[in-house]
Order: sequence, then structure tokens, then C-alpha cells
Amino acid sequence: MSDWKAKRFWKDAAVVEVDGGFTVELDGRRVKTPAKRPLTLPTRAMAEAVAAEWQAQEKQIDPRTMPVTKTANAAIDKVAVQKDEVVDMLAAYGDSDLLCYRADNPEELMARQAAQWDPMLNWAAAFLGVKLETRQGIMHQPQSPEALAEMHRRTAELDAFELAAFHDLVSLTGSLVLGLAAAEQAFNPQEIWDLSRLDENWQAEQWGRDDVAEAEAEIKRQAFLHAYAMIVLSKAA
Repeated sequence: MSDWKAKRFWKDAAVVEVDGGFTVELDGRRVKTPAKRPLTLPTRAMAEAVAAEWQAQEKQIDPRTMPVTKTANAAIDKVAVQKDEVVDMLAAYGDSDLLCYRADNPEELMARQAAQWDPMLNWAAAFLGVKLETRQGIMHQPQSPEALAEMHRRTAELDAFELAAFHDLVSLTGSLVLGLAAAEQAFNPQEIWDLSRLDENWQAEQWGRDDVAEAEAEIKRQAFLHAYAMIVLSKAA
């Protein structure tokens, strides 16, 4: 039974407008989530991406080739039903944001962190109205209640589909600021990802590249870029 896989049973996957958004029909039968909820998507662009994934399936359904469908399912079945908890969990990253914890040596690394991370913190202050303080070392020092409250408010404004993507944007980078920058589509996604990898890239420059670590980092990069793409689909007209 472990080798059983669902087989393709439809000819055409089509986008259909429904109350509250769009869905996908397989030969007239509407797709549902794993929890049997209606797969109601917020934008036509997202629905078209989901339909394309279903249409691309061959004899057997391979969920690994359906990332948009997977994230949409998670938004409906997991995020929407516990949104407050998800918001609290993600907003908490702001109190220990990657960009705020700086090395105390060597000077070259300290200078690189300042040169690359300070502009993003300045963007957060100017665009988000959030001023975060930097610290040296790894000991936790809380940020101001005002900054944390504003970041929580902005996180809570995201809908379930945006939050499903935002979860990966934040957890993969370790930074609420970088996650918000991605959610706002304020910078190139590769640029945001590179900022999150500053320390790892520094270490690789000093000690050499590790093939296993590089492969794992690439998997994470692809997941981050997918999450960014989901944000774009969520906000598409």
C-alpha cells in the first residue's frame, strides 16, 4: 500500500470564479484541500498557477511538483484556522531579528554587516516606522515595545495566503525585517536572501565551501523564492 499513488483522472484543469475569489475545476469537479475545504483562492493569478500545476500532472499525481497548490492548502487548512497564533509566532522574530545581532570581531565582518544590514534597518525605520537597535554578541536584549507592537500590527494585516508565504520568508531568513521587505516586494528577492546569508558566506570565504552545506542552502533559497512568488500571486490584480 505504501507504493500507492493517486492517478490522474481528469482531462482539463480550469479556473472558475466563485464567491470570495477563484477556484480550480478538474473536468467540472472543484478541487478541495486535504481537509476537504473549498480551494478558494484570492486572485486569478494564483488560481491559474494552481491550475497549471494540476494540468502538468501526468499519469500519477506528484505533490512535490505542485508547490503553489501545497502552500494554498496550508493557508486554508492550517493558517486560516489559527491565524492569531501564527501572527504571534512570526511577529516574535522581531525581538531577536538577525539584522540586529552583530559580530564583535573581526573588524572586516563587523564592517560588512554594517554596510549591508544597516540600510535595511534604515528602510524599516523609514518605510515601516520601526526603529530597531543593534547589539554586539548573541545575548538577547529586547527591542522597544513600540517597535514590537508595530511589527505585530503589520504581520496581523496579512491574510492567510500571505501569512503562509510569510512564514517561510521569516523563518528561512531569521529576520522579520527581511520578511516584511519581501512581503512588501520592496527589494529584489535574491538580494534579500543574500542579506540573510551574510554570515554563512563570510565563513565560507574564510574556511572554504562545503558541498553538503551548499546543497542545503540551495534548497532553502528555492523555498524562499517560492514564498516570495506566493506573495506576488497573493497581491496580483
